[in-house]
Amino acid sequence: MPNARTISPTAGKGRVLFASLIGTTIEFYDFYIYATAAVLVFPRLFFPGGDPTTAMLSSFATFSIAFFARPVGALAFGHFGDRVGRKATLVAALMTMGLSTVAIGLLPTHATVGVIAPLLLALCRFGQGLGLGGEWGGAVLLATENAPPGKKAWFGMFPQLGAPIGFILSTGAFIVLTSTMSEAQFEAWGWRLPFLASAVLVFVGLWVRLKITETPEFQTAMDRKERVKAPAVTLFAHHKAALFLGTFSGVTTFSLFYLMTVFALGWATTGMGLERGEVLPVQLIGVLFFAAFIPVTALLADKFGQVKVLIASSVGIALF
Repeated sequence: MPNARTISPTAGKGRVLFASLIGTTIEFYDFYIYATAAVLVFPRLFFPGGDPTTAMLSSFATFSIAFFARPVGALAFGHFGDRVGRKATLVAALMTMGLSTVAIGLLPTHATVGVIAPLLLALCRFGQGLGLGGEWGGAVLLATENAPPGKKAWFGMFPQLGAPIGFILSTGAFIVLTSTMSEAQFEAWGWRLPFLASAVLVFVGLWVRLKITETPEFQTAMDRKERVKAPAVTLFAHHKAALFLGTFSGVTTFSLFYLMTVFALGWATTGMGLERGEVLPVQLIGVLFFAAFIPVTALLADKFGQVKVLIASSVGIALF
């Protein structure tokens, strides 16, 4: 009798790719709704009492917490991903992110509990960083370890699409709220809705991920008893160069992205005096181009090589 790994390979590949896409979409949706709220409402709701610039910087400080948590999440979930399996850790990462995001939507503000409010906000933000740190690497592995020869970049492209799709969903949510409710309604309870809506997305993501099987490469490693006790130690001991290059090759991309989204939104709505309803659609247009070029570069990477495409992209960013 055939087992789950031999039934309908084509359908199985499609399910795996959708599972990797839906997970990163949810994770980045959660990540970006925080980024948007950190600019639009958190300075007044969680850091009142000072001048607007100080409040904005305090809000950005909580936003940055996730970037310290992401490497921790990557190491922790990466360890268990290599020891326990991709599926279990991806489910755990999605739950970590989802619970942290929904909790933000339920938090009391500074007016209700005082200084405890920003502390709780920071704790939830740390949870978001842990979840995203474990999610992205695991989702890429899920996709690429199921890829046929010559299609690694194309399969690995699906988790990357989660970033712009998540941004589009989060920005779209705030555009709808901005256009359908007053400023007082938005600050009183409207900003909570995108965070609470994450519960529905997480439920869908869990339903999809619980139906997938382990990747062929991990299953082979288990069958051959090739799992190591401390994957991180092996990584730092034997793969320093690849670790360094892989980590810092993404620095230019993320630096530009967050400058053009979080910083630009904060600068435009404060320093330039623009309304959020004017700025959010412009950012949405930019992210549409971001989404369009991910599959293009994936095709180019499979044809010409990943290193060449990374170098060309980095040069393009520098010129920009």
